[in-house]
Amino acid sequence: MKNISAVGASVLAATLLLGAIAAGAAAQTPAAKTAPAPAAKTKAKAKEAYPGEKLASQAQISMDAAQASALALRPGGQIVSRELEKEAGGSGLRYTFDIKLGGKTYEVGIDARDGKVLENGAEGPEPKAAPKAKAKG
Repeated sequence: MKNISAVGASVLAATLLLGAIAAGAAAQTPAAKTAPAPAAKTKAKAKEAYPGEKLASQAQISMDAAQASALALRPGGQIVSRELEKEAGGSGLRYTFDIKLGGKTYEVGIDARDGKVLENGAEGPEPKAAPKAKAKG
C-alpha cells in the first residue's frame, strides 16, 4: 500500500510542478495586443463580380440561372468569361458567356429578361474593320 501512496504523491507533485512552470511562463509572456484596423483613407470603389453587374437590377433572370442555361447547352464546357450587357436582339439586355469545350470557344447569349437563348455558336476570328474608302479627287 505504501508504494501506491508514494507513486500517487509523486504524480501529484509532478503535476503541481508542471502547472507552476506553465503559469510562470504565461506570466512572463506579454499579452497579445490587438490594434484596430487602420481606417481607409479613401472610399474604395466596389468591384463588380462580373462585367455589367450594375445592370443586374434591370434583369429578370439571375446570372446564376443564365449560367446554368448556358452550360446546359454546352455540357462539359467551362465558362471562361461572362458578362451582362446591353446589345441589340431580344429584350436588349443579355448575358454572354464564352464556354471552352473540346478545344473550341463557344459564345452563348441568354436574354436577361426572359431567359431565351439568343446565341449559341462557335466563336470565330474577330471581324476585321472594313477598309476606309479612298476619297476621290
